[in-house]
Amino acid sequence: MTADAQSPTTEAASTQSFEADVSRLLHLMVHSVYSDRDTFVRELVSNAADACEKLRYEAIAKPELIEDGAPFAVEIAINPDAKTLTFSDNGVGMSREDLTSGLGTIARSGTKAFLDKLAAEDASKEAAAIIGQFGIGFYSAFMVADEVVVDTRRAGTSEAWRWSSDGKGAFTIAPLALESAPKRGTRVTLHLNDESQEFGQPRKLERIVRDHSGAVAVPIDLIEKIGAEKRRIADGAAIWAKPKSEVTAEEYAEFYRGLSGQFDEPALTLHWRAEGRHEYTVLAFIPGSRPFDLFDPARKGRNKLYVRRVLITEDTDILPGWLRFVRLVVDSADLPLNVSRELIQKSDIFAAIRKGVTNRVVQELGKLAEAEPDKFAKVWEHFGAVIKEGLYEDPERRDGLFKIARFVSTAHPGGDRTLAQYVASLRENQTAIYYLTGDDAKRLAASPQLEGFRARGVEVLLLADPVDAFWVSTAAGFDGKPFKSVSQGAADIKSIALVEGANAPAEASGEVATLFAFFKQTLGGEVAEVRASDRLTDSVACLIAPEFGPDRQLEKMLAAHGRLAERAKPILEVNPTHPLTKALAGRFCAGKDKPLIEDAAWLVLDEARLMEGASVEDAPAFAARLRRLMEKALG
Repeated sequence: MTADAQSPTTEAASTQSFEADVSRLLHLMVHSVYSDRDTFVRELVSNAADACEKLRYEAIAKPELIEDGAPFAVEIAINPDAKTLTFSDNGVGMSREDLTSGLGTIARSGTKAFLDKLAAEDASKEAAAIIGQFGIGFYSAFMVADEVVVDTRRAGTSEAWRWSSDGKGAFTIAPLALESAPKRGTRVTLHLNDESQEFGQPRKLERIVRDHSGAVAVPIDLIEKIGAEKRRIADGAAIWAKPKSEVTAEEYAEFYRGLSGQFDEPALTLHWRAEGRHEYTVLAFIPGSRPFDLFDPARKGRNKLYVRRVLITEDTDILPGWLRFVRLVVDSADLPLNVSRELIQKSDIFAAIRKGVTNRVVQELGKLAEAEPDKFAKVWEHFGAVIKEGLYEDPERRDGLFKIARFVSTAHPGGDRTLAQYVASLRENQTAIYYLTGDDAKRLAASPQLEGFRARGVEVLLLADPVDAFWVSTAAGFDGKPFKSVSQGAADIKSIALVEGANAPAEASGEVATLFAFFKQTLGGEVAEVRASDRLTDSVACLIAPEFGPDRQLEKMLAAHGRLAERAKPILEVNPTHPLTKALAGRFCAGKDKPLIEDAAWLVLDEARLMEGASVEDAPAFAARLRRLMEKALG
């Protein structure tokens, strides 16, 4: 029966005017608080489901309230001829006082304070608390309706009431004949405005319900027209609300595929309920393969936030960006339901849930790494570069991430080295964790800066992901050992013994020192210093960053993005015992071939640039010098 089947009696009817702020509030509700009009379906279904849940609870003490045995349900009925949409429930219902205090919420004295806070740039938690009161969400119905009529009967009473309003200035409450009222519960009828007739289409309504309210704890039925059979469009069950023991691996996998839009198997499924100060349920999945858009800056997450099984948003920021590969559902019992995504994500409760969920995901990754290293290796292969973003962006969790991070190193090129393993294998007198950053691990492995470390059996981490240059420059260290770049400052490794059969450069002779001074004079402003190297064993030269400031890779990245006003001059380190160095020093001290030695100084610098993956800065000059050198050699 529709809400206008019989008019209420006029006895004891009363009309109450809203305060002057009602128009302002409704304008905010329509244009500011809610981002799309579909929201009204979510709000009305949520209110109906809540009413059923309240009666279910009251019936524990008073079973006579549900003595008819009718199962709880929400019913949505379309009347195409009358252009109405009706939401009905057989829940607790409302008395006249409930209607006044509930649906009259916006007429309360707190409204103006709420409006002032909502209008502020950063709505406070007090504003979020006010918007969460029953009644505010109900008024989202006026986004699509010219008039809203509420027929209701409180369970266990013999009185029924009708509330009606056009949302423009007043509402009316009048007694309703029992034959026109629900046996118990509430019936909300919306007279759809001309711009909202689309909501009278069964297919659209079904889609909205499935997307936004398919997980409420009460089944939802749809009646497509007067006289039609009802059709169940939501069964009132949610996979995350079930005990883990009642959900099969196949059911988890199927839900994961629908949630993620992928067709693989999840690498890890996490399902838990948090209890205590805040109560919420989480169902999370680590994908079994890398999404194609993992590094797309415009990429949206697929993490859904529910409040008491009502969908609030499909792309909640419940996880930080460095866990953007995780797919999950969070269902909170504490967050205010009738509030926009923007306000929810500013609330203290949301912040607490966000912290708890993030910590748990990191903990579970740690457990997987320890219990099933082969399985975790696949996860790290797909998502390690993203997880390492957390080392830079989230210092609070850096220690936890260090425990699960895996690295490529000179001793373990497969990329399965942990920091704990590295520290456990430190050489005697080794006081730092050495690393080299760049953009290609294979090129890093061939870097001349590694030669002296390899000669002493010192393992070096090869960090080739873009974020590596950033986090390693801000991290204090691990297990009391600082991180130190092998391409920055003095190597300071002479106290570490050479491995058997390895040789290290001797001290520079007087002739070589004189040559280095000439190199510095020749190269002018291109380098800050030319000095003997104790990190080179085979190559003739390499470039080193100064002791303080960014290392070579970080400086390169900052300069490429316009974040560095001026690059520091590098230090040219030259192997003092290399045959080429000795030959040039001998010729220079004998006063021979000074032009050739000048060319050699520039070619040594350009070779060092090429070895670290850069290009020569003056290609024509480089070619001319190389040609002259070849002509001289061929004499």
